[in-house]
Amino acid sequence: MSDGALEPGTALPPVRGLADQLGVSPGTVATAYKELRRRGIVVTRGRGGTVVAAAPSVAARRPPKVPAGLRDLAGGHPDPELLPHLVPPSRLSPGARSHRSTPRLARLEDAVRDWLGPDGVPTDHVTFAHGALDLIGRLLSVELRPGDAVAMEDPGYHHLLDLVTALGLRTVPVAVDDEGMLPEALRSALRTGVRAVVCSPRAQNPYGGCFSTERRDALVEVLQEEPDVLVVENDHASAVADAPLRTLTMGDLGRWVHVRTVSKFLGTDLRWAAAACDPTTLARHDGRLLLTSGWVSHLLQETVYGLMTDDGTRALVARAQETYGLRRVALVRELAGRGIETHGVSGMNLWVPVRDESAVVNGLRSYGWWVAAGARFRLASGPGVRISVADLEPADAVRLASDFAAVLGESEATYGG
Repeated sequence: MSDGALEPGTALPPVRGLADQLGVSPGTVATAYKELRRRGIVVTRGRGGTVVAAAPSVAARRPPKVPAGLRDLAGGHPDPELLPHLVPPSRLSPGARSHRSTPRLARLEDAVRDWLGPDGVPTDHVTFAHGALDLIGRLLSVELRPGDAVAMEDPGYHHLLDLVTALGLRTVPVAVDDEGMLPEALRSALRTGVRAVVCSPRAQNPYGGCFSTERRDALVEVLQEEPDVLVVENDHASAVADAPLRTLTMGDLGRWVHVRTVSKFLGTDLRWAAAACDPTTLARHDGRLLLTSGWVSHLLQETVYGLMTDDGTRALVARAQETYGLRRVALVRELAGRGIETHGVSGMNLWVPVRDESAVVNGLRSYGWWVAAGARFRLASGPGVRISVADLEPADAVRLASDFAAVLGESEATYGG
């Protein structure tokens, strides 16, 4: 397999058949197959048998470069005008010393508990990381082994999809709607033996879904059937999601973590995340962190603490939340007025189902707009495009919706209606 003689997807012989062929016991072959699975070289697909695994990607599928002169609605970044100015703390760490014994600032821990607690997230155990992807990647690498399966939203955040693949794990798609993961789709995924579930409670990227109370309760009921499955709740937009949090963590789950970053409302260069979790997850995450970077920079922690507790910054974040909501609703309204279906009840993205992604992306390009083709967000779901509305003024939404309708008309005329 290492020399490429067996390509990805090639089926291996049944255990007993290979044992007879080699003149060894079935137990010997079964042990060898188990080791290959542990190393991520092969995967087992139930009745589909054992097959050679695809080589994991080690890089994210980066979006194409925005062509010159186009209005970028593909990046998903916050509006720079709605971010605070980043000022390094005046009190720097004295000298060269290790913070391994006290990796987290106590006052920032208290601020995190004040931030998460009112939303119903249990805060007995909190920790920090260098962003949500850093934390999720560390947990999946500690908790799972190559070849294990992770239930993922479909469509979902492309960097997370790429991360799971890069770790040698298998993605199991779970369909979403405007209220998040579909309970029956999640139950079907769990029946395949997934070891972890990664989901967003609001501002789901790219679909814009948000858990309702009823949906949250239904998902908790499903997850309680599998108490050993790690549930990762990624609340990436939190303060600017323009929607209440209905967290799964209130559901007395066995293994869980709720993670929040600040990049969407304090600054994309603040690579910091806070997480609340069960005690086992805390110990495993922090144990691995201790062996790698050791701690999150105290300078970074001081900066985050200063911004989180600053009244001016809080007012700016509140204005950002309101502004993003108005911009999203304005585009939804304009598109709906032209008969165009959209999804996006929270956050700063819209998902627009289309028949031909390339035709729509290229068509809008001719009108001066650049939107994201949905292919890199999808596993098994239908085609669509993602539009980021973070800096799209309501007045611009009128022109974009008109151009979008024109592009759809041209596409239908070209491809047969």
